[in-house]
Amino acid sequence: MSQTLVGLGGNCPGPWGTPAETIARALRELGTGGIAVEAVSRFYETAAVGRAGQPPYVNAVALIETAMPPEALLRRLKQIERAAGRRGGSPWGPRTLDLDILDYKGRVKHWAGQHAALCPGRARPLVLPHPWIEKRPFVLRPLLDVAPNWRHPVTKRTAQELWRGVAGSGEGQVMRAL
Repeated sequence: MSQTLVGLGGNCPGPWGTPAETIARALRELGTGGIAVEAVSRFYETAAVGRAGQPPYVNAVALIETAMPPEALLRRLKQIERAAGRRGGSPWGPRTLDLDILDYKGRVKHWAGQHAALCPGRARPLVLPHPWIEKRPFVLRPLLDVAPNWRHPVTKRTAQELWRGVAGSGEGQVMRAL
């Protein structure tokens, strides 16, 4: 199935309002300029990953259609993040909005075998599919809402198989649907 999936999340209020309001606005912004939002998951409240003491996140996944190449789509996502008040910060720290390309039409880029080819200390290239999907309940639960038949382009495992592997354990647990 040729589809593009975008993950959305945030846990700090910003110029667009609460995290849920920010994600709703980001979805409206995303649906412009050559991008059509085909489906959106429910919003989920999830436990933060990384630094302790963070407020819970709100997460969602959107199924989109676009002819943009993945690098252009990433630039558009970063523009939307900045408009929503996102500034630099530490990985896995609090943020107003985080937008990630989870899967771009099944394309595989910067993977070595079954693992993403990440080089520590360097700027991270665009890795497709996103390198940590299978470890993130806050991504997999909403992904099941919009693409229940999705299969990881590298591991070939289904979204349901991946979800069963992380549901109920680890960081980023889904607390409730909003």
